Amino acid sequence: MSEDRYREVVQRITALAEGETDAIALMATTVCELYQEDERFDWVGFYRNIGNDTLKIGPYQGGHGCLTIPFSRGVCGACATTGEVQLVPDVDAFPDHIACASSTRSELVLPVRDAKGKLLAVLDIDSDQPDAFDQEDVTALESLMRDLFAKAQ
Repeated sequence: MSEDRYREVVQRITALAEGETDAIALMATTVCELYQEDERFDWVGFYRNIGNDTLKIGPYQGGHGCLTIPFSRGVCGACATTGEVQLVPDVDAFPDHIACASSTRSELVLPVRDAKGKLLAVLDIDSDQPDAFDQEDVTALESLMRDLFAKAQ
């Protein structure tokens, strides 16, 4: 997605979410807008941190996702464990990748934190195209996650 398109979608999400502090409502709005905005995005969703080093599926758009992911497995687990963005150009080359959908070729996963720095969830974006994501995606989405979820409850 171009920088201009990211700016537009971020403005739209920000306007829709104005005054909202409920994390699930923010997640649902975000995935709806992101999924519809970019043809590279084959699946967009959140995996919520439910404690005990476990992620549970949250709002998403696309085919079925995995229901539960331990922090010790896959790209989402790596993001939750390290707290760092996972930009994976080829999921087949990622150790212990969890194939929730066989069509996934590349993946981008970002940590989502509240104002105190607690991990609320991870934002998972899958593409059926190899090497679909770049640093521009990371920069735009990191900023959106930080700004949007800073006041989430």
